[in-house]
Amino acid sequence: METRRITVLSAGLGVPSSSRLLADQLAAAAEHQLADAGYQVRVDVVELRDLAVDIANNFVTGYAGPRLADVISGVEASDGIIAVTPVFSASYSGLFKSFIDVLDPKSLEGKAVLLGATGGTDRHQMVLDFAMRPLFTYLRTRIAATAVFAGPQDWGNTDDGGSPLSERVQRAAAEFAALLEGAQPGRKPAVAESLPFEQLLAGISGARS
Repeated sequence: METRRITVLSAGLGVPSSSRLLADQLAAAAEHQLADAGYQVRVDVVELRDLAVDIANNFVTGYAGPRLADVISGVEASDGIIAVTPVFSASYSGLFKSFIDVLDPKSLEGKAVLLGATGGTDRHQMVLDFAMRPLFTYLRTRIAATAVFAGPQDWGNTDDGGSPLSERVQRAAAEFAALLEGAQPGRKPAVAESLPFEQLLAGISGARS
């Protein structure tokens, strides 16, 4: 059974965070869709607020500390990314953009991406199409057609137990899962194993004999 690795990026600042809540819903729905399609799924959740100091130090020193380097490696090794940010000044948060800026721009090329955002009013949902989608298009990712915005009115159920938000989450997750089926152009090749010189020399000698 093939495995699909998904990294969830949540840029929420509060605890609890509506951005994290939306990110968890998207991840759970995508995991369910992929499991139904016959894939094993590994989900890694990254709270960017926990990396704020590391990200700032990276800008100053040009060097990613161990914790940030591990997260960057995880993003590069992922098949898909779920990216959720709160809205600030009609755009993604500075923390979210700063993390994207420390990545190698080519490292996201071809990866499947599902976009989400949270804000205090529906007017902020334009951030998905006018800020986030252009950013990930520039990075040459494959973006699910449906992006999900959640405002204060979305965190409740209707009388039948459903909600417009859950419907959007399911639709977006299905599109994201479809992008993750089959060959993955954004998958980073496995690093070749490094062998000791003596072992390499022995292999060459054995091939010649």
